[in-house]
Amino acid sequence: MSRLPGGAHTERARQRANGRGSALALLRTLLGPFVGLMVVVLIFHAYHLAFKPETGFLTAIRLELITKQTAIVGMGALGMTVIIISGGIDLSAGSLLALTAVVLAVLLRKDPPAWVQHDLSWLVAIWKTLPPVVMVAIVLAVGLIAGAVNGALITWLRLVPFIVTLGTMLVFRGMAEWVADQKKVVVPDALAPAWLSTLLDPPPPWQLVCTGVWLVLALGLVLSLILRLTVFGRYVFAIGSNESTARLCGVPVTAVKIAVYALGGLFMAFSGIFDFNDLNKQGSPTSGVGLELEIIAAVVIGGGSLNGGRGSVLGSIIGALTMTTLRSGCDYAGISNPTQKIVIGGIIIAAVAIDQSLHRRS
Repeated sequence: MSRLPGGAHTERARQRANGRGSALALLRTLLGPFVGLMVVVLIFHAYHLAFKPETGFLTAIRLELITKQTAIVGMGALGMTVIIISGGIDLSAGSLLALTAVVLAVLLRKDPPAWVQHDLSWLVAIWKTLPPVVMVAIVLAVGLIAGAVNGALITWLRLVPFIVTLGTMLVFRGMAEWVADQKKVVVPDALAPAWLSTLLDPPPPWQLVCTGVWLVLALGLVLSLILRLTVFGRYVFAIGSNESTARLCGVPVTAVKIAVYALGGLFMAFSGIFDFNDLNKQGSPTSGVGLELEIIAAVVIGGGSLNGGRGSVLGSIIGALTMTTLRSGCDYAGISNPTQKIVIGGIIIAAVAIDQSLHRRS
């Protein structure tokens, strides 16, 4: 029986060790978000056992509320996942949600602002004949364009994403207030089609969860396939891991970054449609204040790295579920809103600190 040279034995052992390390890393990536979710659930279950409130924590009504809020946060987290994997960040997400929700409400009311009726009378005639499907397409286009503007400003002006999206956060919020005339835009029942205004309504028993959650899961599956199986997905991970090396390897960094932020804006437009549902057919210019922090926290809790190059769709969805379960649990335990903000802020700091610690070790 022949023996391999010592170097071959060493190389094979190294390969086995690397394989085991990769398997353990994959296992941590898949199970980590679930562990965080279970910890949150167990904490509030322990509260129920200790203080014995009249109702349990995970009642049908509470689960319905959690899934509804998870659809809003989770949809935004899908777009933020791509952005964070590419090494970016988007602080304008909450403002873009408000803008798209308001645009949808204004379109459905078919009541154009005064300046449109006065200066663009030809547009009013077209506006009043638009079917709801076209209006939804316009809302999605608004999110897509707004996200692309973020990406263009970041790449063309060579500014850090934090500064650019901090500025557009105010711009989009101001645009939402301008379009809504600084008030909620209420759409009468007769003008909002059922298929659009019931996305977050309680589902029939056979459907298990509301339509919005199924939409998040479906789009999440598509996004996961794009990230894992396409050239665009490989480019996104390459840019997040090392942008300079990716550029030297021929990756079209500018185009990919603009596409990444445009994709993030598209998902926030879907979140805006969900917010319109959540507010009972209303578009509010004050919606989504601070929501971008919950979305970012959901991605980080789900295994995404703020240094770029790492993240998963499944992890981000579980992270979103963890954040909404935590907020619902705080309400269940009677924790005041200021205290909730302190708790959630602490969790965000802890999640980022753990992420940075893991990055330094790797």
